[in-house]
Amino acid sequence: MSPTSRLIEELRDPWGLLLGATAGGAAWAVDVHPAAAAFVGVTVWLVKAGVALAQGRGARPAARVVASGSREAYWLDRAVSAARDFGELSASMGGGPFAGRIALMRPRIDDALATLERLAEQASRTGTALGRFDPVQLSREHDRLTRELGTAKKSVTDDIGRALASLAAQRDVIDRLTETRDQVLARMESSAIGIEGLVARVVELSAMTAAGALEPARVLDELADSLEGVRQGLHETERITRDALDPHDAPDR
Repeated sequence: MSPTSRLIEELRDPWGLLLGATAGGAAWAVDVHPAAAAFVGVTVWLVKAGVALAQGRGARPAARVVASGSREAYWLDRAVSAARDFGELSASMGGGPFAGRIALMRPRIDDALATLERLAEQASRTGTALGRFDPVQLSREHDRLTRELGTAKKSVTDDIGRALASLAAQRDVIDRLTETRDQVLARMESSAIGIEGLVARVVELSAMTAAGALEPARVLDELADSLEGVRQGLHETERITRDALDPHDAPDR
């Protein structure tokens, strides 16, 4: 991976976003000017990415890490197994127009699988970032501060208000990351099942064609279109979720 690509990946790290948002919220909570608080948040985000990039120089590219036993690992394993079955099926067909059409689908399967791997890693990293926060504790603190605000003296109401705003900012980050993770998992599920369905249909077509019971051209066109839909859907989800995790798109406070 090039240094530029590596830097982009680090900037998209959900934990970097969380660190930046939390630092900015903390600065605002201690009465720092909003513009300066935003600067603090962006600086922390950039420093985190820079340190991670420097630590990675000279090292071998790390394997993609997907949390063991997670939902994303489950759906990725299903997709990998289906892709392997597709490859074995394609290799067993020998020559002929039918085998040739099936072989042409393999690059799309491989591309879909590579995107699924990236999405699985993204889901795991997002899950790790979410695990650093305690929504129950945030809710309790919000309820407590809300009660205190109702009876507090005027001299401390501004401080309580800033603390509440910081809690709300953290809750917004958690909500965005949760929505992003759920969207990735839903796409992974539908794509893995879609690839499995494709394999099942190819097995059926192979048997029926061998028996002379079917002219597969039209059905193969439909399967190719379906596979392309899976592939494009995965790329679209990857783009949308990356944009959602981009700190530049975070709401101004």
